[in-house]
Amino acid sequence: MLPLNGIRVVEVSSFVAAPLCGMTLSQLGAQVIRVDPIGGASDIHRWPLAATGTSIYWTGLNKGKRSVTIDLGSAEGQELVQRLITEGDGIVVTNAAGLTWLTHELLAAKRADMIHVQLLGRGNGSTGVDYTVNAATGFPLITGPVNHAGPVNHALPAWDVCCGLYAALAVVAAVRRRDQSGLGARISLALEDVALATAGNLGLLTEPQVNGTQRQRVGNAIYGQYGQDFTSRDGVAFMVVALTGRHFRDLVDVTGTGPAVSALADALGVDFGAEGDRYRYRDALSGLFATWFADHTAEEITAALSDTTVLFERYRSFAEVVDDQRVTANPLFSRLHQPGVGDYLAPGLPTAFDGVHPTSAPAPALGQDTADVLTEYLGLTTADIARLTSANTIGKHGP
Repeated sequence: MLPLNGIRVVEVSSFVAAPLCGMTLSQLGAQVIRVDPIGGASDIHRWPLAATGTSIYWTGLNKGKRSVTIDLGSAEGQELVQRLITEGDGIVVTNAAGLTWLTHELLAAKRADMIHVQLLGRGNGSTGVDYTVNAATGFPLITGPVNHAGPVNHALPAWDVCCGLYAALAVVAAVRRRDQSGLGARISLALEDVALATAGNLGLLTEPQVNGTQRQRVGNAIYGQYGQDFTSRDGVAFMVVALTGRHFRDLVDVTGTGPAVSALADALGVDFGAEGDRYRYRDALSGLFATWFADHTAEEITAALSDTTVLFERYRSFAEVVDDQRVTANPLFSRLHQPGVGDYLAPGLPTAFDGVHPTSAPAPALGQDTADVLTEYLGLTTADIARLTSANTIGKHGP
């Protein structure tokens, strides 16, 4: 039994945050019905694509859901979606903007204990996506090489991911409150607020307020700690991290730089047992360690560091990662047959319940569950389905 078994959620969404919220709830046991306009929302063909033209991106974020396509511009189509929400468990997650027929106020008038989650770009209701929110939050100006003059965007849509998980947490919290008190919930969550809260929680916004300073670029180093990338004799890059005094001592020992590090500490009048001094003089220390890495192969480095407490890992491409046992032998992953994409190892929920990672079913074909869902939950007849399909109020059903 998964925690959300028996809960039904309607999702009207696109892109990353809201679909990730829905998929997370599905992996926790909820039945999630994704509602799209006929033909799909704007993310239905988003790259990367399989050879068949199926979006690997779309199927990746919609595993385990049911798919319904409805003409969201028609009054009858809007009423069908409202009924799916209010006659079910009264839970909807959406990032769709400007849909007056999908507001909390309208739905709560039909069902008092509605749980309505609205994902926004910015708290004032204006638009924003991960890439623009990131630009406005400060992170691109501390990302990248030390001497780089312009902004550097990171490849991970971090705020979308965080926002989707915050939204799933909000749904779970709202369901618990409703079970205890009978109260519904009007929940709004802005992508920019997630980014700003994270920057604040990590001290990046506190620092300029209380110290009058702001974070600078440090390249592949780790702010306030000792961490640096090194390259082996055979050209393999490693990330090496020493968070504690013991980590650092082991790094010094394995690289044979003890005398040189001691001499450097004496010359500078510092104590490399203190993490602040290790960080301040990281360039000088890295210069000492780099020689050892350049003199050894990746295999030799791996063997030597594995016998120490030093934290390290070689840099790997995505193609290398999928062949690694961290994927191939990881219970998080199970083989999935995704129509239009093929067979592959797909992740389930990273959280393990009683030692088991909940797995995901394949993503549905767009609209494949339309007739079944409307029949099962709204009691529509075969004649109703035929009429609505003929009128293009719902999409043609079937896989």
